Amino acid sequence: MFKYSLDNKMYHTLNYDLTKRFKTRVFKVSLNGGFSCPNFKNGHGCIFCSSKGSGDFAGNKEDDLLTQFNKVKEKLNNKWPDTKYIAYFQANTNTYAPVSILKSKFEKVLSFPNVVGLSIGTRPDAISDACLEYLKDLNKRTFLIVELGLQSMHDKTLNLINRGHNLECFDKCVKRLKESNINVVIHVINGLPFETKEMMIDTIRHLNKLKIDGIKIHMLHVLRNTELENYYKKTKFHLLTKEEYVNIVCDQIEELNDNIVIHRLTGDGAKDDLIAPLWTLKKVSVLNDIDKELKKRGTYQGFNKTILNRSKLICERMIKPGDIVIDATCGNGNDTLMLARLAKKVFAFDIQKRATDNTKSLLEENNVKNVELINDSHENLEKYLNLYLKKISVIMFNLGYLPGGNKNIMTNHKSTLKAIKYGLNYLNKKGIILVTCYPHEEGKKEAKEIINYLDKNKLNYQIYKNTDNKNAPFLIEIKNNFS
Repeated sequence: MFKYSLDNKMYHTLNYDLTKRFKTRVFKVSLNGGFSCPNFKNGHGCIFCSSKGSGDFAGNKEDDLLTQFNKVKEKLNNKWPDTKYIAYFQANTNTYAPVSILKSKFEKVLSFPNVVGLSIGTRPDAISDACLEYLKDLNKRTFLIVELGLQSMHDKTLNLINRGHNLECFDKCVKRLKESNINVVIHVINGLPFETKEMMIDTIRHLNKLKIDGIKIHMLHVLRNTELENYYKKTKFHLLTKEEYVNIVCDQIEELNDNIVIHRLTGDGAKDDLIAPLWTLKKVSVLNDIDKELKKRGTYQGFNKTILNRSKLICERMIKPGDIVIDATCGNGNDTLMLARLAKKVFAFDIQKRATDNTKSLLEENNVKNVELINDSHENLEKYLNLYLKKISVIMFNLGYLPGGNKNIMTNHKSTLKAIKYGLNYLNKKGIILVTCYPHEEGKKEAKEIINYLDKNKLNYQIYKNTDNKNAPFLIEIKNNFS
């Protein structure tokens, strides 16, 4: 189970976050505070926005706030009595009013029984200095969330959808809120006109840098009587299929920092107003498919933060309890420990005595006894393993220097390549060699020499990268040519 989930999800769920925080079940109740929007001018706003200001499932603004709240509360209490609530001002821009009006509405709902927090949906260009001061005060008295619409980090897209602000405006607003220790949740939309998969993932990467607290990911809906409806009919731009959406969301989850709470992974438009895509109406099916895809991949939120997660996943899928494996660079012992928990026997090499000592201590702390530590260079593995020709399932190389040790002592291309050549002779028919390469000068040389050797000898290998950054670590998986 993922560490930030209570229900077998592979991502940081809102249910986990709220239950941990309040020690009981907590629900958000959507309300319509009767606010307007600064971007709605001359009958137009964001091209995707409905006449209800993206609050199609909020309360009826003709009802007072208590009536709206009680209608939802009564339904929830039938199934979950004694629960707590967060009042969610959803429709339109809920800070677009004088502070006196904000206070009259927000303070009222905070007085309702069992309301433990407030979530305010708004825009980055609609939080005045006076409003921010009031939000700071609220944040001291209740659990406060400010939800900001971004939709995309790309200014070209923001202009196209008539968003009314640019990325710089958004970034400045997030910075001000975070400097005030306010919990910030961001809305993004997948499938905006002409955006590529990489552009959507770039939006997630940008949000990671801002250290936001939560995120809502939506699929673009084409609703009746919106500017988007006209634009869709005119241009016939591609709307994501369900399969494309699921694939992109899973990629985004893998990229997203694991401390960021996922409040939503899909959404649906009002059924009577929805033109396309109709598959979004089946929210449970979409969420189930996201779960299935992550399980199929064996990945989770934040998976792409380090290439070592990919190496670990391959080991978990490859190694059987009766296998014999080699850690060619045991370092501080973390990989050795992981391998020992999967395999019958581990041979762990390192040229530095400090490394084998550190590994020994870690293994003893975890009562692991199936590891033979060898204080020697991996280029000499044939001196120790002649009885294991064609019997090794995995050989792992985590190149570079000892973490926390002398950076001038590191693996080098000559000894590494020699060890790989020898290692190939020790693999069984299903065997693989995993090599994690790093971007320092010697690491680049090692990677180049290894790939040249593999290409020259027409060996079967695959390269895994988490990012397009040429200076990021990457993984080479070398397969036995029997496979």
